[in-house]
Amino acid sequence: MSERPTKDSQLFEPVLTFLRDVRFAIRSLGRTKGLAFTVVLTLALGIGANAAIFSLVRGVLLRPLVNRDEDRLVYIEQRAPGISPGGVPFSVPEIQDLRASIKTISSLGEFSTVGFTMIGLGEPREVRAGVVDGSYFDVVGLHPVLGRLIGPQDDGPKAPGVAVLTYKFWSTTFKSDPSVLGKVLRLGSGFGDRPATIIGVLEPSIQYPTETEIIANIVTSPHHLSATMQNGRVHRMTELFGRLAPGKDLEQARAELRAVHGAMVKAYPAEYPVQANFQIDAKLLRDQITSRARTVLLVLLAASGLVFVIACSNVANLILSRTVRREGELSIRAALGATTGALRRVLLAESLLLCGAGATLGVLIARPMVDILARYASRFSVRALELTVDSSMLWVGAGLAVVAAVLLALVPRLPSPDASQGMGLSSGSVRITGSTNRRLRIFAVTQIAASFVLLAGASALVKTLISLQSAQTGFDTRHVLAINVPTMSHGKTPEQVVDFYKESIRRIEALPGVTKTAFGIVVPWRDAGSFGPGFQFSADGHVHAPGEEDPRANLRTISPGFFAALGVPLIEGRDFNQLDGQSKDPVVIVSQTLAQRMFPNQDAINRHVYWTDPVMKFIPGISTAPHRIVGVVADIDDEHIVPAPTLTVYNPFEEGPMFGGRLFIHTSANPYSLVTPVTRIIRDMSAEQPVERAATLEDIRAEVLTPDRLNTVVFGVFASVALAIALVGVAGVLAFSVSARTREFGVRLAIGAQPRQLLASVIAEGAVMATAGVVVGAACGYVLVRLARSSFEGVQMPGSLPVVASVVVLLAAAVVASVLPAARAARVDVTEALRSE
Repeated sequence: MSERPTKDSQLFEPVLTFLRDVRFAIRSLGRTKGLAFTVVLTLALGIGANAAIFSLVRGVLLRPLVNRDEDRLVYIEQRAPGISPGGVPFSVPEIQDLRASIKTISSLGEFSTVGFTMIGLGEPREVRAGVVDGSYFDVVGLHPVLGRLIGPQDDGPKAPGVAVLTYKFWSTTFKSDPSVLGKVLRLGSGFGDRPATIIGVLEPSIQYPTETEIIANIVTSPHHLSATMQNGRVHRMTELFGRLAPGKDLEQARAELRAVHGAMVKAYPAEYPVQANFQIDAKLLRDQITSRARTVLLVLLAASGLVFVIACSNVANLILSRTVRREGELSIRAALGATTGALRRVLLAESLLLCGAGATLGVLIARPMVDILARYASRFSVRALELTVDSSMLWVGAGLAVVAAVLLALVPRLPSPDASQGMGLSSGSVRITGSTNRRLRIFAVTQIAASFVLLAGASALVKTLISLQSAQTGFDTRHVLAINVPTMSHGKTPEQVVDFYKESIRRIEALPGVTKTAFGIVVPWRDAGSFGPGFQFSADGHVHAPGEEDPRANLRTISPGFFAALGVPLIEGRDFNQLDGQSKDPVVIVSQTLAQRMFPNQDAINRHVYWTDPVMKFIPGISTAPHRIVGVVADIDDEHIVPAPTLTVYNPFEEGPMFGGRLFIHTSANPYSLVTPVTRIIRDMSAEQPVERAATLEDIRAEVLTPDRLNTVVFGVFASVALAIALVGVAGVLAFSVSARTREFGVRLAIGAQPRQLLASVIAEGAVMATAGVVVGAACGYVLVRLARSSFEGVQMPGSLPVVASVVVLLAAAVVASVLPAARAARVDVTEALRSE
């Protein structure tokens, strides 16, 4: 009967022993509340940042899609790096060739991005829309939450127009009203209007390639039914999705796609010029959706990891310093028979308490951080918009706490019972051994090195942001209001559409404070990329080298007064007038760079340019006949924040094309005070006309710069926190060193050393540690960037200015952090120092 209690007691003895260690640790930490608070707060910052970032990375990059069998859903991408840095959509003939030849992909789904005006559900509005074929929803594996989705029965030119609302659009705009089913809309585009009946609401899902509000069948877009769309191989405007066939994998699909695409390129050499370098690839849709966010989030994860390293290094210094101060206590316990394992358990219990408290506080801090970071990441991935806090954050916090606790428990050097000399057993003074001193400095250098990497990265982002914000745009951004007034061609001839804008301009210019109003088709920066890489053209007398393609230029349709409204000077010639576009002599205005390139050392006025791009035959109203140049204007780069030389041809809006529809109002008053009267004027002329997205060019530019600004702020915060922790660590090491060297300083003062010499020596110690940290950080940063460049696009070495600035800031901050301990050393009392032994 007596053996069972003995076995139970043996079984629970380790637990009881550890609980005793925990109670002792609580009492011990209670005597050093300041140190405990510092350690917990430091660890909370490191653990909280990592838990929040991991939740963000998991939610955006790792969480599965809601799409059925998403591991078999692929995005097929065509690229032509010779003419465009981004992807090139597919044309209908290309899709037909792929569909007829590809066996590794069981089905293909088509998606074209279209801007519709929507009439029939409340206020007239512009909507971001997608036009899809009947197989699209089956291919991407999505389901309705209300009604049905577009299917094969909705294909064909005689099918009735139908539309599906995306879940977000339905729940926010229509307050999840089920009565929207069956309502008839009128969807308008630059090619005409079509009715469409709402047949369903899509389940919550990631919208790609664009965040759409409605998705309609092909018949709602007249252009998609035209012969030019159906037969034009170079008329590319459709994204392609596919589903892997049973038993086939992604690599097999890639190989077959490349083989079929290569045959197409050989069969139609005119449509696939060698210089364009047409290519094809396939990716899992999940990887394609997260491609823009992957680099940013993984760099952010690395930054939070560095903050954790810095926090642990700082806490290790504090724990190590405290252990040195406890040498007497630990030596007595060792002399009384405590084993190294028992002493290590005591330290582990303290570390677990501190790290557990730090992790708890860190997880609490991480929750609001997740919300902030989700809004930040939404600039790079639509997946961040649906991010929620989940249990993964708790597990990450607990895991990091355990890792930190174990590392911190192993840091201090412990006494052994048979040591020939006790660790300060006979003295109450603090002594630092050589190994302890090295550890303290290694941890301080580690903090500085990690801080340098973060500070250099943040400095590079600041430099980039400053260069973007200080770039001269060539516009009067503060006094120009841009308003989307999309072209409404329903029941109107092209001439009536032009007359509508002319009358709008006349009425708006009569408003007080308005100096000039004009029409255009592109809002600078906001509509960047709307017309792709531009169109091929040529000019009088232009001869290119054999095999060289014609250059490409942007096509812009504008009204008279456009340049005056934006504050852009005419260099020579004249602006458009009311007669241009009505005569048989078509005219254009060209940018300065185009004139210099096509007519070097010549006068461009009255010379001719003409379009040679095969796509032009698919754009209604565009003539490929020679157009006489009547003016040369300063370059307007409406695509890039930092302007570059541009080749642009401006058409009078009597000739077109009339896509988009934007009004630009130059005013001496507050631009936003004009929004209400301008809206009233437009609606009085046409109650169905959308008037949306009014903003000054300055605010549009600021909005476009928001991702760069957010990058700078987020990484700047990481760098600032890291720098603060590191400097506290340097100051702590030096303060501890000064307290341990009190007698040494007293002796040096007694034999004639000056206080300023002690001051300089301690500051020099701090500078040496900072210098070593900078050197180590620079080497590690160089290696990290090289590794990142081999895996991610867009990763670059920071320039010399950010690196030099980071070095100066770190060294200066280290010197400042050294001043207080150095001043303490210089004030050592000689008598007290010598008496301390």
